[in-house]
Amino acid sequence: MRYSELEFRRLAIWGGGREGRTAIQALRQRFPDKMLTWIVPAAELSESRTAAPDGIILAAEGEPDADLAGYEVVVKSPGISAYRPDVLAAKAKGTQFTSGTAIWFAEHHGANTICVTGTKGKSTTSALIAHLLRAGGVQVGFGGNIGLPLLAFDAQPPADWYVFELSSFQTADLDCTPTVAVLTSLAEEHLDWHGDVERYRSDKLRLFRNAVRAVLPARMELPVSTRGEVVRFGSEGRWHIAEGHLYRAQHRVMPLRDLPLRGRHNHINLCAALVAIEAAGFDAFKLLKHVGSFQPLPHRLQELGLRDGILYVNDSIATTPTATLAAWDCYRSQPIALILGGYDRGLDWTSAVTALGTQKPRLILAQGANGPRIAALMRAAGIAVVETRDLKAAVSMARLALSNGGVILLSPGAPSFPAFRDYAERGRCFAAAAGFDPNTIASIDGLGVH
Repeated sequence: MRYSELEFRRLAIWGGGREGRTAIQALRQRFPDKMLTWIVPAAELSESRTAAPDGIILAAEGEPDADLAGYEVVVKSPGISAYRPDVLAAKAKGTQFTSGTAIWFAEHHGANTICVTGTKGKSTTSALIAHLLRAGGVQVGFGGNIGLPLLAFDAQPPADWYVFELSSFQTADLDCTPTVAVLTSLAEEHLDWHGDVERYRSDKLRLFRNAVRAVLPARMELPVSTRGEVVRFGSEGRWHIAEGHLYRAQHRVMPLRDLPLRGRHNHINLCAALVAIEAAGFDAFKLLKHVGSFQPLPHRLQELGLRDGILYVNDSIATTPTATLAAWDCYRSQPIALILGGYDRGLDWTSAVTALGTQKPRLILAQGANGPRIAALMRAAGIAVVETRDLKAAVSMARLALSNGGVILLSPGAPSFPAFRDYAERGRCFAAAAGFDPNTIASIDGLGVH
């Protein structure tokens, strides 16, 4: 849906977070005299009032002005499920829903885009692509789910290429034609938003329907049709890892120990990035020399430092059991106190418990809403576990368990809310509890056009 289709229609923007604020600013700039309603949760009303441009009608959810059926079009923030009863009821009465992401793509048909999605790995993969292209002299716009909504690019100069990280929330109602669409991985996640596993997969894979080129993991069959060429990473014909080295087909390129990325999963992310770069028409061999200057993202296997022989690792971004296992695998040769738990989305922890049982951590610290469920599974598997009231208490207990040194790893396998605003706030809380200055955890560099 383009801006021109919104100009003469009753319009509301729904969502008080970063996406909502960006959408309200973009629409007010485009339509300075149009009546716009901004619908936000009641708890965010005061904060939103400060951020609202002049002339905006601000409505808390549940108020008469927040009746979705009273609008012809609602620009919905991605975090609000498209399958909520109030959304479905409004659709049945004729209300159309769109998003800032959908508006950007409609306005920029034909733009060169590399869109990265996946259950895990999409942030690092998209950041690697943007970094390597920029190092090669390409003007790149970098954003999306990683921290800069697409409509924010309206206020920036045009880029030669755009690299977007897109979540399943953003792809669920998206009709676009990416130049390159990348799938890093596909596992169970966000069942609370999508309703079930099949719908989650379908919503995420919608991105690939009209992609010019689709980049997929080796040996993964895409269960939806795509009109474009399919290329794969992790296979012997393209970029892959084997015998401790990075390979391009049969050519051994460099030792994995020389990469600024820890863990097999991140080495695979690099393979995905290199195949995507080639799919976009660039020379990945030539650009790979710049990988040494890549800075790993904050809250992703971020080694905060040593204290009394204990290495503190912040992997707060890990919101699935699969991500937690990837983090644990990086440090499993050392004594580990592993901090788990957060919001309970009903994900299955059985495989994770089985894997952890093969080489048991020194101690599991279970906290958050799903902490008791995780703890029960661990005890049944004979794994040492302690339930704690919160993250700070978990860090204290972990420190006592590693009196002779080791690794305290925060890799929760679950979202941060409601205890924390987001994974970044959770990571900073972990840093503070560990004795590090949380303000030194940098934000993500390179967002926007550079």
